[in-house]
Amino acid sequence: MKKGMIQATDAFERIVHWSLALSCLALCVTGLGMMFHSFNFIGELMGSLKSLKYVHNFTGLFFILALVFTIRMWWREAGMFSLPEDLEWMLCAGGYLWHVDKVPEVGKYNPGQKMFFLTVAFFGVIMVITGFIMWFPLSFPVELVRWMYPLHALGFVTIFAFFFIHVYLATIGSPGSLPAMLDGWVTRAWLKKQHPKWLHEMEEAGTLVVYGEEKKAAHGH
Repeated sequence: MKKGMIQATDAFERIVHWSLALSCLALCVTGLGMMFHSFNFIGELMGSLKSLKYVHNFTGLFFILALVFTIRMWWREAGMFSLPEDLEWMLCAGGYLWHVDKVPEVGKYNPGQKMFFLTVAFFGVIMVITGFIMWFPLSFPVELVRWMYPLHALGFVTIFAFFFIHVYLATIGSPGSLPAMLDGWVTRAWLKKQHPKWLHEMEEAGTLVVYGEEKKAAHGH
């Protein structure tokens, strides 16, 4: 760990993030194994399609827990858009798709991250509701159960697509982002480039945690 690195996430945030990510990935893989004949071999690897269904359903329960913590933890910072800066950021795509001399300053999460969070939160809830009804189909009206399958498939396609965009932006699209969710520490240069407003807010509030330095006290008003 280099001196001067800044803490972007704490251990609990990273545990919640990876719990959601890994359970989501496991649900996608096991769901594919149940949805398409060509992916039935995934079930065979687990002994049978029945075993695959058990793994899928009980991973779903873990996903619910992770989703609840995710929404509770990040709703305040990532669930609301801040105008006009978020709109300005969106109009230039945050400088990801073409060169922008000065990217509009945004807070801890940029509008792209907020859209990803809201997509996962919204479709995550849809996956939970539809999945639960599909788990106990005899307890609900036939017409309702019938609608759950296409809705569940839609949620899967949406989350799966956003999952890959998220992975791309966390690695190739924005080098230096991944350490924030691996060990929690990022460079000041990365923070200054990606989240200057958040860096300034932490410095003002005295909440900036710098490796190798004593935590600075908040500025007097």
